[in-house]
Amino acid sequence: MTLKQEKIIAVIGTFLLAFLFHFLYEWFPNTLCSIFFPVNESIWEHMKLLFTPILTFGIVEFLILKYLHIKTHNYFFFLTILALLSIPFYLLFYLPIYYMIGEQMWFNIALLFLVILLVHIVHYFLIQKDLHFYSNVWAVLLVIIGYIIFGYLTYQPIKSDLFFDHLNEKYGVNTYRI
Repeated sequence: MTLKQEKIIAVIGTFLLAFLFHFLYEWFPNTLCSIFFPVNESIWEHMKLLFTPILTFGIVEFLILKYLHIKTHNYFFFLTILALLSIPFYLLFYLPIYYMIGEQMWFNIALLFLVILLVHIVHYFLIQKDLHFYSNVWAVLLVIIGYIIFGYLTYQPIKSDLFFDHLNEKYGVNTYRI
């Protein structure tokens, strides 16, 4: 198996994980799940469906690459940067459409797939570059900071449309209706 073939598997695996992760908090409502998985239908909470599956399948992918003896460089650093950048990239395309025509599930799913595809294409090229620095330390720090922000904004959401669940009329994990 080549790196290109494995990246195709990574795109599909990441996309499927996003669907599974959409429901994990509903199935297992607890503090830990609330940090990693969406707790409501707000736009912000759904950004966890980019960040968490990209990083989670990234670990699986890394193990597959090691098993196949495919050499990569700065794998986790570039994956973490791209997982973080996937959020503003998704919002850049999603928000104008959302404010023009409202919630469109087919568009949300298609854009999710396209962003995941783009992340893996860029990652494919970056991990082949021979750049040397202490990237794994930075990757771990960025992941921790990312989840601290997700956790904080899940429990202390900003009172804006981005954080508001219009379906259930609530912010964050609040169990009361606004």
